Amino acid sequence: MVTSDARTPEEYVESLPDDRRVAVEAVRRVINDHLPAGYEEGMQFGMIGWYVPLDRFPDTYNKQPLGLAALANQKQYMALYLNNVYGDPETDRWFRERFAASGKKLDMGKSCVRFRKLEDLPLDVIAETIARTPVDRYIEGYESVRGSSRAKRAAGAAVHDE
Repeated sequence: MVTSDARTPEEYVESLPDDRRVAVEAVRRVINDHLPAGYEEGMQFGMIGWYVPLDRFPDTYNKQPLGLAALANQKQYMALYLNNVYGDPETDRWFRERFAASGKKLDMGKSCVRFRKLEDLPLDVIAETIARTPVDRYIEGYESVRGSSRAKRAAGAAVHDE
């Protein structure tokens, strides 16, 4: 994975080749225009990220802000990471159906939507995907998954202690 030393999203965008800069700026604008209240934009893991600030929710497994989405320029493509799609089966199903209905071909890993040019992304679907996850619901979903993981670990520890 290619990462950047940029300290701000603006620095990140400025460091890109012209063709990639146009695409990343457009996707960034769509996300910022549809980002629910409570999230912030900044740099995270060497890419532009949108996340729940630590002062709002500090209890993450890695002590980093809880990321909703990220946007990165990789060697062969650009990548939009949609953690709300990855972490929610209902949103995943909805996203795949909406993407297919757009007529565009989805190239996706677990959370990573890969695209080579801006025209590969249905920006209206990206806007809806970002807008559909209010910060409180995102935190609630994270806590429910994390809580069940903690409960399983605690149950396993209790079995070993017997």
